[in-house]
Amino acid sequence: MSQRFKTDWILFGAVVAMASFGLLMLFSASSISAEMDPRFHSSWHFVSRQLGWAAVSALVMMTLKKTPFRKFQKRPVAFGAIGVVLLLLLIVYFADPAHHRWLRLGGSIGVQPSELAKPALVIFLAFFVSWRARAINDKRYTLAPAALAAGFVIFGVVVADLGTAVVLGAAAAAVFFVAGLEWRYCVMAATVALAGVLVFICIEPYRLARVVRFADPEFTHVEKIDSLLSLHGRVKAYLQSHMEKSLATRDTNYQAKQSKIALGAGGPTGLGLMNGRQKFYVPEAHTDFIYAVVGEELGLFGSVGLLAGFAVLFWRGLRAAFRMNDDFGRYLALGATVVVVVQALINMSVVLGLLPTKGIPLPMISYGGSSLLSTLALLGILMNVAEHAG
Repeated sequence: MSQRFKTDWILFGAVVAMASFGLLMLFSASSISAEMDPRFHSSWHFVSRQLGWAAVSALVMMTLKKTPFRKFQKRPVAFGAIGVVLLLLLIVYFADPAHHRWLRLGGSIGVQPSELAKPALVIFLAFFVSWRARAINDKRYTLAPAALAAGFVIFGVVVADLGTAVVLGAAAAAVFFVAGLEWRYCVMAATVALAGVLVFICIEPYRLARVVRFADPEFTHVEKIDSLLSLHGRVKAYLQSHMEKSLATRDTNYQAKQSKIALGAGGPTGLGLMNGRQKFYVPEAHTDFIYAVVGEELGLFGSVGLLAGFAVLFWRGLRAAFRMNDDFGRYLALGATVVVVVQALINMSVVLGLLPTKGIPLPMISYGGSSLLSTLALLGILMNVAEHAG
């Protein structure tokens, strides 16, 4: 029996290779700026911190890989995980009044509860949907409780991080769709989700500025709306006044412009590792826009190679999900796969200029301890399920 459960070496190898590649690219993207920064004076500042998180994250990944996934199929585990995350999201709202993102654990170490929400929500969804599989379309006993629990988590995340909330929503949608949710409920959920995204974009000036600058940088369409509704330029004036309130939103396309220059400069083969120039012009190039550094230094081949790495994760994740005979394991694999891959696609799309600028890390590549921890935890669960897939 034990010989049947074998490691998916393709998945495992892809994860190890991508995490290692992430550390290499992080050093290239951050070493010079970190050495010149008077706060750090060390080219290894960000890499050494990420290595510490990588060691902890790898331990968590291997622990979850070896722990039978059915141990998570318990009500105390599923509801406990979601309860702890909701509590942390509530605490961080007051502990970090400026951004509602960080819980400081002392010194410069911080944790983002929104990242911890990813594995917690995946486990909860897998448990709840498999538990209520025979009555998945029951409005009172299935849909309402699930929407309430998932909605609270997503609402808690969206206050500070719209991108992560979208990723969580995509995972929930995928799990319920595969579980057999009727089309009418799918349409209703999609409508509510879209309305929620629009509302949270409109109520935050910096989000609205990013979208407007992306879709209508010259205010051409905004002026047409003003004229059509006889508003005498009030919409344009409103948007401009809110954009001027923050330096970060006066030119919200700056990062996107610099990343496109980097990608164009890289050409097919790139300028070579450590030889990129645009990383000095892209703000925080070692975090959300590290894919631009990959494109400039390793070229089109490096960019496509990294995309292929996520394609392998997607392939092995779906393979595990749909070859799994156990419903709980299937939804675990599906949720984990969707979270990692959708987040990667959003990040890459932003860097390529296909989506408005959004601060969301590239899994296993961008700098960020909480992101690396949640990603490797999800991948550890995915590996666990893959070992049991037929």
